[in-house]
Amino acid sequence: MHIRTIDIAKDFGRTSALRGVSLDIKDGELLALLGPSGSGKTTLLRVIAGLETPNVGKVFFGEEDATAVPVQKRRIGFVFQNYALFKHMSVRDNIAYGLRVLPRSEQPSKIEIRKRVQDLLGLVQLSEIGDRYPRQLSGGQQQRVALARALAVEPRVLLLDEPFGALDAKVRKDLRRWLRELHDRTGHTTVFVTHDQEEALELADRVAILNAGKLEQIGSTDEIYDNPASPFVMSFVGDTSSIPIECDAGRLLHEGRAFEAKFEGSCQGRGRLYIRPKDIVITEAAPGRLPGTILNVHRTAAGHRAQIAVGVGHIVVEAEVDLDKKLVIGDRVGLRIDNGRVFVD
Repeated sequence: MHIRTIDIAKDFGRTSALRGVSLDIKDGELLALLGPSGSGKTTLLRVIAGLETPNVGKVFFGEEDATAVPVQKRRIGFVFQNYALFKHMSVRDNIAYGLRVLPRSEQPSKIEIRKRVQDLLGLVQLSEIGDRYPRQLSGGQQQRVALARALAVEPRVLLLDEPFGALDAKVRKDLRRWLRELHDRTGHTTVFVTHDQEEALELADRVAILNAGKLEQIGSTDEIYDNPASPFVMSFVGDTSSIPIECDAGRLLHEGRAFEAKFEGSCQGRGRLYIRPKDIVITEAAPGRLPGTILNVHRTAAGHRAQIAVGVGHIVVEAEVDLDKKLVIGDRVGLRIDNGRVFVD
């Protein structure tokens, strides 16, 4: 199902949750709505679902204007962070619930419901626990039941609001991989909300980044990471350091001192240079190098990472360091910038 939102605005009292958000969600794609708390991503998901009515703008499902269509008629599968399972019902009955409350004219037969439930239990890899109750399941199993229940009514669109937010890191990672495989098998148009950039980059076909109710950028995971459209996107996606700079005839200056750097972006007047840790190389202090002082070195899963005070020490950047490189706190060093991005003020 192809979904479009056109100039969606939503206010809650004096608070603007969404400010003119337009999205074009492709049929069968997995789209992540990514942003910090309060960015409007859950509100946008609820507008698509029909749980919130926009003050301005329209929602289209295919060629149908669905803006005024009630949630019950949108054929939406919605999965909440807290699972929202019925505690007094077995796994089978939870999955079957949406089918049993359909209008009588649309309701499948009991035999069809049983088969549908069994098929879904197999799809979410829970075939052996259909008779258990939610209290007898792990968090990951409960989330799979919630997904099966959402799929039972054969929705046109699957919407997930922070689906793994309540789970520990290991279970979240396993379920992310499983959800991607499930999506590839079923082909549902799927939109999920997350504040976890790693989750968005690992799972999604495309990512839409929201900030303060506005759409900052939408693109493939590579486009978002490698070609950020704004300082906010650059800072929010991936670890990033930044330093204030001035541009003079194509040269970068920090605190009045020129230094060499490879960078993308416009270079006119004042701005900031944004750098990822992997793009900073620590060398000996030398002319043309950005001067710095080692503040700290700590271990990461991939190696070592150093914190370096740049110039007079008001700015701190982080750089990845080879495991065999020896650094001493207090050492004066030079920084070679192999790739950065300049945004002007």
